[in-house]
Amino acid sequence: MTAASDRIKGSITALITPMKDDKVDETAFRKLVSWQIGEGTHGLVPCGTTGESPTLSHTEHRRVIEICIEQAAGRVPVIAGAGSNSTEEAISLTRFAKEAGADAVLSVTGYYNKPSQEGMYRHFMAIADAVDIPIILYNIPGRAIVEIGVETMARLSSHPNIIGVKDATANLMRPSRERVEIGTMRNDWLLLSGEDGTALGYMAHGGHGCISVTANVAPGLCARFQDACMAGDFAAALKIQDQLMPLHDAMFCEPSPAPVKYAASLLGLCQADVRLPLVEATSPARERIRNAMAGAGLKI
Repeated sequence: MTAASDRIKGSITALITPMKDDKVDETAFRKLVSWQIGEGTHGLVPCGTTGESPTLSHTEHRRVIEICIEQAAGRVPVIAGAGSNSTEEAISLTRFAKEAGADAVLSVTGYYNKPSQEGMYRHFMAIADAVDIPIILYNIPGRAIVEIGVETMARLSSHPNIIGVKDATANLMRPSRERVEIGTMRNDWLLLSGEDGTALGYMAHGGHGCISVTANVAPGLCARFQDACMAGDFAAALKIQDQLMPLHDAMFCEPSPAPVKYAASLLGLCQADVRLPLVEATSPARERIRNAMAGAGLKI
């Protein structure tokens, strides 16, 4: 693997963005980052979907990335969310991430404008040509509508700056197919799950880690799970998976990140605030979240 992809592995938290009175709560965010690293998290992703990037202003987006990099202080890699359905905007965000000192960026497919496979290929290649920083493709058809095809991904892998994928398709055939298609061209392609519930199967198919929502509130357990997977101890990983599965489900019982923000509030990490058009978790969801957290052994 390359130096960048060798560092990016294991349990990587898709960080929430704490908010208070509709403003980014910088104090709570610093506390969250430090706690994550202390609990054994292997990497951090600020300003992804879970970080409510669609409702952050450009100023807030940049500040959140700066704080994460400052607080991490090189202890774990920081993969900055820098995607957009505008290629020009994605290049601008990617340039900022590089200047701020991010280890890599996460770049999403073209949501809403629904580009073709050729359009996606040109979009990502334009970003990779414009900024010399490791780029992880974000394949999430559930939110973006479009999906990066295996053949398109293989084409993209020819660019040295494009180092891997965050796969939120829940299709466990994808990692094996990508390894077959891309493995003949390079052996350092990074395969990261983007879905907690299927991360065990994804790792067994040759994955290198998971960009996790649940790790916001159970970072220690998620790190132990990934450590077991990376060691090839899938029996131990399965036990942790069973412990975490109700919590994985609870984190998406209502539109994310409302459930995980409520869970974080129970741990005293931040308030449960989310920005419109999202709303805070409802009473039935809160009960389910509390029960799942208790079942996973989290102290609330």
